[in-house]
Amino acid sequence: MCPRRHLLLGGWVSLLAACRRSQEKLIGVVPKATSHLFFVSVHAGVQQAAHDLHVSVLWNGPYDETDYNRQIQIVDAMVARQVDGLAISATDERALVAPLERAVRAGIPVTIFDSGVRIEDYVSFIATDNYHAGATAARRLAALIGGKGEVAMVMQKPGGTSTVLREQGFADTIAKEFPAIRIAARQFGMADPARSRAAAENILTGHPALAGIFASSEASSIGTIHAIRSRNLSGKIKLVTFDSSQDHVQGLQDGTIDVMLVQDPFRLGYEAVKSLAAKLSGRTPARRLDLPARAIVKADLDQPDVRALLFPEWQKRK
Repeated sequence: MCPRRHLLLGGWVSLLAACRRSQEKLIGVVPKATSHLFFVSVHAGVQQAAHDLHVSVLWNGPYDETDYNRQIQIVDAMVARQVDGLAISATDERALVAPLERAVRAGIPVTIFDSGVRIEDYVSFIATDNYHAGATAARRLAALIGGKGEVAMVMQKPGGTSTVLREQGFADTIAKEFPAIRIAARQFGMADPARSRAAAENILTGHPALAGIFASSEASSIGTIHAIRSRNLSGKIKLVTFDSSQDHVQGLQDGTIDVMLVQDPFRLGYEAVKSLAAKLSGRTPARRLDLPARAIVKADLDQPDVRALLFPEWQKRK
């Protein structure tokens, strides 16, 4: 084949590929934050769904989970770009109502994943059953401390539905089922590991008789792990955490963490894109999908299904 003909053929192949991509539906996906490992895993699920379902994805979110103004700007920009569908994990259940209503009025179907928003006109709501996960955390911590004593909560931030439900499930279950346990302190870490560590340090200083702590998110867990280690309290104060990272796994291995509750962020991202792809192809996806959180202890770490959850294939390919 002559070089010129080869060049022309190559150009046509590129043009056809570009044409196929241009015909794909474009789904905007807006995470709470891009800085957390949890949303890195969500992004991997989003990308896999885009590949499997032949849609294009526009991924953009604020760096920090507390920056709801930036998330509003991103949603408005996606509406202006006229994406075909929009999936969002909202930083705040109230602040994101107006921009998402603007998206719906523009004819853009919206799926809510991970954390809720106070709107009703959405395609699907896909999330971990966070209230039940919080209740599970309460029961596991209560068992670890013998059903009595003082415990504390290192919480995420106000206004984030997923963690608020988690924390409410914990507090309600302690109050209803364990009258001999008192929640002695609650502090927000504001979605930041350093501030979460400071919150945990304050709690440990103020409550020397503390028997256990529930840390309700990735950031609050990491901060609490480091606070407990810094005081040589690993194994002495019982700790139930949420989400997963290398810090979590190490904490479980060295006895700082007793129970780690883990979501499946990859599946959250995958199902969010899948719901919109179904809607855009004329099908009706499930209105609600509740995914369970899994409780993991040190002895579980060698189980194949646990390793697949904590160390997914997409991480190995990086």
